[in-house]
Amino acid sequence: MLRTNQKFLDFIQGIYDSTFNGNHIILKSFLKGQKLLHQDQITHNVMLLQSGITKCFFNEENDKEFIVEFLGKGEIIGEIESIRQMPCLCSVEAITNVSAFVIPSPYFQELLNKDLHLNKLLLEAFAERIVNTSSRAAFQQLYTVEHSLSKLLELQSKQEIQLSKEEMAAYLGISVRSLNRSLKNMIE
Repeated sequence: MLRTNQKFLDFIQGIYDSTFNGNHIILKSFLKGQKLLHQDQITHNVMLLQSGITKCFFNEENDKEFIVEFLGKGEIIGEIESIRQMPCLCSVEAITNVSAFVIPSPYFQELLNKDLHLNKLLLEAFAERIVNTSSRAAFQQLYTVEHSLSKLLELQSKQEIQLSKEEMAAYLGISVRSLNRSLKNMIE
C-alpha cells in the first residue's frame, strides 16, 4: 500500500552528495496538499522522494479520482514522462510534507546514457510496479472491501496520516457510499 525504494534513494543521495552532481540535482520541499506533478501537463523534471508520503492518482473524465498508489521515500516519479517525452500520466500530491530530489530531464537522460546501475534500478522499479499492480488487482478480486479497508486503515495508523473518505474510496475503487457501508459493517 505504501511503496518505498531504499536502494534508489541511496543511489540518488550518493549522486546528490558527490562533486559529480555539479548542482544539477536539487532538494526541494513540498507542503501537504501541494502537487508535485499534474496530470496531462508537461514536466521538465524527474523526482525521487527523499521523505514524506504522496498519492499518485488519475482524475477521470467524470471528475472522479482514482488513487493508483501511495508513494514514500525512494520512489521515483516523472521518469516515464521524461523517457517518453510526454505529458504526465497522473498527478502526484503530497499527503504529508515531502522532500524530493529534483532532477532536470536532460540531466536524467545523461545519467541514463552513462550509468548502468541507474538503468538497473529503474528496471527493478518498473518490474516492482508491474508486480504490485497485478497483486493489487488480484487482491481486490479475492478479498472483500472490508478486508482491503482494514489494511488501508492500518496504513493510516502506522504512518500517522489522515485520509479523507473520498481518498479512501478513490484508493479502493468504490463510492463514498459503499465505503460508509463497509465502515458500518466493520463496526457492527
